[in-house]
Amino acid sequence: MPQSARTVVFVLYPGFVSLDLAGPLDVFSCATRLAERQGRPAPYRCRFVAREAGPVVASSGMSVLADAILDAIPDVISDAFDGAAGAETAAPHTLIVPGGVTPGQEGDDPDLRHMVARLAARSRRVVSVCTGALLLAACGLLDGRRATTHWQACARLAAAYPAVRVEPDAIFVRDGGVVTSAGVTAGIDLALHLVEEDLGPAMAMEVARLLVVYRRRVGNQSQFSAPLRAQARAGARFGALHAWMEARLGEDLGVERLAGQAHMSPRHFARVFPQETGMSPARYVEQLRLDRARELLESGEAHMQTVAVQAGFGSEERLRRAFQRRMGVTPTQYLEHFSG
Repeated sequence: MPQSARTVVFVLYPGFVSLDLAGPLDVFSCATRLAERQGRPAPYRCRFVAREAGPVVASSGMSVLADAILDAIPDVISDAFDGAAGAETAAPHTLIVPGGVTPGQEGDDPDLRHMVARLAARSRRVVSVCTGALLLAACGLLDGRRATTHWQACARLAAAYPAVRVEPDAIFVRDGGVVTSAGVTAGIDLALHLVEEDLGPAMAMEVARLLVVYRRRVGNQSQFSAPLRAQARAGARFGALHAWMEARLGEDLGVERLAGQAHMSPRHFARVFPQETGMSPARYVEQLRLDRARELLESGEAHMQTVAVQAGFGSEERLRRAFQRRMGVTPTQYLEHFSG
């Protein structure tokens, strides 16, 4: 394999989350296949290391065969370059640490910490997916750095490692040569970001298209989808009404109709709904429509009239006014942000 290949090393340990491995792995593998079809050198070589060579069982029950243990890693990496020798070839280009089902407990294992710290010291780029950030923090690799992790573990990361500047709402965060991502599927966004960094935006977009994922989410995009936030805001009392509204965004959703669906008088509904959701009924409906429009734009829909109709705004002008009023940008500017 040509010397231009970047060796990506995944650290495995019992109970790692399989999607934290499989998501980024498929992104790098897809980029490699595309490059080879284009007659270009293979850009990546992915390897798996663990404390012991052999199968490592993920939280899902899937077993992954580790290529080597830590002490053998220089030889394993050198093999990726057709026997090329030298200190430079004996270092991973990218080290990736997946999360686990017992977040934080992995850092209690001194052998695992030692393994990760030694590999990180040799790597040009150190990456964690999901709660893998807690293991990096246990190794001291996040001290003084900005970082993120799965939203459920952000408070734990901040409390256990006060030297880490936790950004709880980001998809991924880069601070120098260390990159941390949010939970599970965010590892795909992170890997696409790394491919774009290495091989350019055209390759990253083509990989995303072949993997049938939304266009790459930017790092500072929220971990939480807007529809999920709205559904949580509706609570138990109006949860069924929320689902009913989402299925009818193009219809009349005035107070009287909503109140009838909720089996309440319009006056009582108009008083109780804001108390439960923090929004007036009209603002809540507009937010649902805006969330739907954002999803369509983020998935690549560029025809504004189509977006307006499917999101329930009816016209491009109403769509444009809502975007400018609530987000400070036009729908076209928002689309450009996700397609650039």
